[in-house]
Amino acid sequence: MGALLEARHVTKVFGAGLLSKHRTVALDDFSLTVDAAPPSVTAIVGESGSGKTTLARLLLGLTPPTSGEILYLGKNVHRMSTGERRTFRRDVQVVFQDPYDSYNPFYRVDHVLAEPIANFRLAKSAREKSALIENALEAVGLRPEETLGRYPHQLSGGQRQRVMVARALLVKPRLIIADEPVSMVDASLRATILGSLRKLNQQFGISIMYITHDLTTAYQISKNIIVMYSGSPVEVGDVDAVVHRPKHPYTQLLISSIPLPHPRQTRNAPRAPADLTGVDTAGGCKFASRCPRVMAICRESPPPLYATDQHRAAACHLYADAPALKTKELDAVFVE
Repeated sequence: MGALLEARHVTKVFGAGLLSKHRTVALDDFSLTVDAAPPSVTAIVGESGSGKTTLARLLLGLTPPTSGEILYLGKNVHRMSTGERRTFRRDVQVVFQDPYDSYNPFYRVDHVLAEPIANFRLAKSAREKSALIENALEAVGLRPEETLGRYPHQLSGGQRQRVMVARALLVKPRLIIADEPVSMVDASLRATILGSLRKLNQQFGISIMYITHDLTTAYQISKNIIVMYSGSPVEVGDVDAVVHRPKHPYTQLLISSIPLPHPRQTRNAPRAPADLTGVDTAGGCKFASRCPRVMAICRESPPPLYATDQHRAAACHLYADAPALKTKELDAVFVE
């Protein structure tokens, strides 16, 4: 059915103005396609500064790329007509990290749910509006009688976040971009919110782009994963393969940092050098200064994504014998 949302050779550079000498490449020649069908769940994983949130803002059309294009149904999101942009805003919804910042503390939570109904003219009567709100709340595991009529501070963080998921569901989107949706709620509530997102995918046919620094929750919810480092993907593919048998040294270090249930158990993984602050950007692999398996070629040329397996690729010279993927083929290794 073609592409719903597409990032095509997108680069985003901050601080590159006439009065600024410092340049930060937040996203570097990144390409990704979210197909219109079937509905998918893809996790974007990486540490702070890896480009995850920048990617989300670019895909939402909130910030323009320095180069490249963001396309919705084949049209540049920054060149769409008013009607096309309205459809884009309805089809592509977002759930942000801090649920409290999404609310006006002077309004009851009913307001945040009624707003999209009014904006997109989803109901013809007050009764129909009430039914839509109640159905959306129940779909994410909230009781309308215990939620409506309250102010944001009267709800828990988990409840506020699920209200925002319900708000996204109201407009029946085709894609929800969830940017760190569980990072600011208690661990006991994370499973509930992840379950709500999974339900949107499985029962309502909504694709989910799940952005997180937490590999554990990424593994729980996603089918495919993109591991980011300094604005570039370093490993992509089937989440089971990437998490259980990581190929890239950076992914291996991320996996090794996850604590095991038994305090005496440890993971066998290569150790990073003592200096973890440097990032090589002058022509070589960006991870070279932190890599425990660095080679001479790593400081000389950046590695492409090598198709190490049927549903996996890693940007590492260790796999130079494997076929290299083109940038636009990044999602070709995904499991459907």
